[in-house]
Amino acid sequence: MPNIVLFSGSSHHDLSQKVADRLGLELGKVITKKFSNQETCVEIGESVRGEDVYIIQSGCGEINDNLMELLIMINACKIASSSRVTAVIPCFPYARQDKKDKSRAPISAKLVANMLSVAGADHIITMDLHASQIQGFFDIAVDNLYAEPAVLQWIRENIPEWKNCIIVSPDAGGAKRRWFFRGPSQQVGSLLFL
Repeated sequence: MPNIVLFSGSSHHDLSQKVADRLGLELGKVITKKFSNQETCVEIGESVRGEDVYIIQSGCGEINDNLMELLIMINACKIASSSRVTAVIPCFPYARQDKKDKSRAPISAKLVANMLSVAGADHIITMDLHASQIQGFFDIAVDNLYAEPAVLQWIRENIPEWKNCIIVSPDAGGAKRRWFFRGPSQQVGSLLFL
């Protein structure tokens, strides 16, 4: 059975370190740098032959650079004979571009799905996709995890007057996600989530 090797992209090293600590693992050695022409260079600093590789890289911040770095890391692990490569992408890049909203508009989320597959990813783990249909853009396994249970627990534990709070959405799409839950006194609180 292969061992697990966990790598961090440069998008959110703190998150990767917390995941590694939680799993009792050390982060794998990887060097990422930019050439003078801004090309991304990735060097995997240890053997991944026959290993089960997980790469954590979020689609936030410098989205295009982070996506390219992830693709190169996936490919580097794949051609180094890893057993399996799983991309852990908490914030899926280009997820809002999941359909044609006008003529000649690209479906960029589908393009990202294709690039991840071609790079060599065997499995994708992501969170709260903008639209569930994005899972259908892939020919590989995709796990779309939901933050709702953890967020509700955090609210209950950290906001004393949670039954009287309102969380406002930045747009109409987010306003559809409303959570109703019962508190210790069985009163119903309502949250309109971002």
